[in-house]
Amino acid sequence: MRTSTFVYPWDVNGDPEAPRRIAELGVDQVTLASAYHSTRALTPRHPRRRIVTAEHAAVYYPAGGHWADRALRPYPAGDWAPGDAFGEAAEALRGAGLEVHTWVILAHNSRLGAEHPDTSVVNAYGDRYPWAPCIAQPATRAYLTGLAAEAAVRPGAAGTELESLGWYGLQHLHAHDKTAGVGLGDAGQYLMALCFCPTCRAGYGEHGLDADELAAAVRDALEPLWRGAGDDAGWPTVEKLLGEPVAAATRAWRYGRARTLQEAAVAAVRAAAPEGFQVLLHADPVAYHCGANAGVDPAHVLSVADGVVVPCAGGTALLAPFAEHARPGTVLAANFTVVSGMGGSPGTLATDAARARDLGATELRLYHAGLASDDDLAAVRSALR
Repeated sequence: MRTSTFVYPWDVNGDPEAPRRIAELGVDQVTLASAYHSTRALTPRHPRRRIVTAEHAAVYYPAGGHWADRALRPYPAGDWAPGDAFGEAAEALRGAGLEVHTWVILAHNSRLGAEHPDTSVVNAYGDRYPWAPCIAQPATRAYLTGLAAEAAVRPGAAGTELESLGWYGLQHLHAHDKTAGVGLGDAGQYLMALCFCPTCRAGYGEHGLDADELAAAVRDALEPLWRGAGDDAGWPTVEKLLGEPVAAATRAWRYGRARTLQEAAVAAVRAAAPEGFQVLLHADPVAYHCGANAGVDPAHVLSVADGVVVPCAGGTALLAPFAEHARPGTVLAANFTVVSGMGGSPGTLATDAARARDLGATELRLYHAGLASDDDLAAVRSALR
């Protein structure tokens, strides 16, 4: 199976041995970050450092001059990825015989939310999520679409993987995160993700809902969950808590905004890209889910993009809904974490890959060659042989 591993530019730049080491894993491709959110990352083999602190979401190349007069625009990276860090790393990786695809993070940007708070998702209590741009707002959609095209189509890249191209909710690993005290489950996470910014309030109205009444209903529905009461059967629980017509109306508004943004972003990438450029989305087949792996309708997303990257760290069950709608040439990439310290299981990669293939996977994605220990990388090399 064709295999790619995720890599940051700082894993490569300044480490002459990195491209060879990555190629010797047995991968065909590298998915290299060109636009990424804030993070703190280990660099366990770099000759000059061990920790990189990416202080805010940024692009790892010089952004185009067309952003200059726009309020919402990409932020340049600091000293963790200066200049054209992406281009430098990509050239080195291609020199080792690896195909390079871009890795683009979109609707996940805490600095954007801090500097432009009106762009953020607002929950039913009035709390803003600065890490989560509201994808219904026209200015935000224009920014994300433009960013998708520019960050995806970098010189020498043969394709792209678009992450966070949908709604982001409460789930967010933040500095010293303290949000796990109450288990909200899928239903509670959906309710906490419903946005009540002015654009979304108007959108609910288009679907026959009064936004104030809806916000009150959401707060009432969440009350027993805060006390640890109630079951969680996913969407049926949302319907039970809000009532089926109200739940369906919220879903219709959010689905519509996510689907049209995905269509617009992919179209923008294709318009900027050379012929044959591959466009994949990180995706979850449960369409009301939020987060880095955008909740999608499998049939729709596979009619828009060339394929999907599917999270498989918790098992391979999410592959099947996409496999049902795959066409000849569709890429269905099973994404496995291979960093033991982050819950990955590189020692079972060969077995996991075989199971994924049986469920329709055509490719593998490995998270993450730059973060993994030497023992983890040795296990990956063995599995890919």
